[in-house]
Amino acid sequence: MHRLSLAFVSDEISADFREAARYGTQWGISTYELRMLKTGRVPDVQADELENIMAAVKEYGIKISALSPGIFKHPLSQQSLLNDELTDVLPRTMAMAKEFEAPLVIVFGFQRERDEPAENFEKAVGWMRRAAELAAQNNIVLAVENEPGFWCDSGANTAKMISAVNSRALRANWDPCNGYGTKEVPFPDGYQAIKKFIANVHVKDTKEGSLVQCVPVGEGAIDWKGQLEALMCDRIVNHVSIETHCLPLIEKSQQNVATLTRYLNEIQSRLEA
Repeated sequence: MHRLSLAFVSDEISADFREAARYGTQWGISTYELRMLKTGRVPDVQADELENIMAAVKEYGIKISALSPGIFKHPLSQQSLLNDELTDVLPRTMAMAKEFEAPLVIVFGFQRERDEPAENFEKAVGWMRRAAELAAQNNIVLAVENEPGFWCDSGANTAKMISAVNSRALRANWDPCNGYGTKEVPFPDGYQAIKKFIANVHVKDTKEGSLVQCVPVGEGAIDWKGQLEALMCDRIVNHVSIETHCLPLIEKSQQNVATLTRYLNEIQSRLEA
């Protein structure tokens, strides 16, 4: 039986990576994604903090699975910002990912403007294709995260983008919670549309929408028991990354670990039976 482990977006515990790692390892977490840190968002992090993170990785015997620089969150009309992210921020992030031996860089799928014409999808594909070409040259995989109000919002729309780019260097960072409120049900419908492209999964929950208010896993609308079982049966990923998104972070993160551990154990026992 394929087992799933738990990982964390580190700043969902603490922006202080060493503190995040200290709590996380106490909870049995050995894999982390880097996003926001004390001195900035990757890759714009001071050198001494990066050295401290590298030391903590070695000290705790943990690994970095992905970096998230927050690029391609702008609408297509902001070409100068997108070009800066493509030609400067992304290359620096990939260089940092190599230092941490992280195989993934998480990106987004361009915010849609009001009444933006459908044909602009091809412009979005063009930007993403250029990014994927850079990633392929650097042996990095880009994982585009679905986000409400973006060209990549639902599972189906994210799959449409990835299919159009048609590069092994572009895959999906599937976030069912971010898909809540689109025209599709995140699980099972969104998952079925995107599953062949999934390289990473973010775990959070909501009652009203991911950009409105998140809640601890199990208290919201996302069918996490069903989604986790499908991931295990389909052998899609080896871990899922907790993205708590509700306060207080440490308390709610620990609660999420306990809930997800229980879910995974229950699913494991049922499937083995």
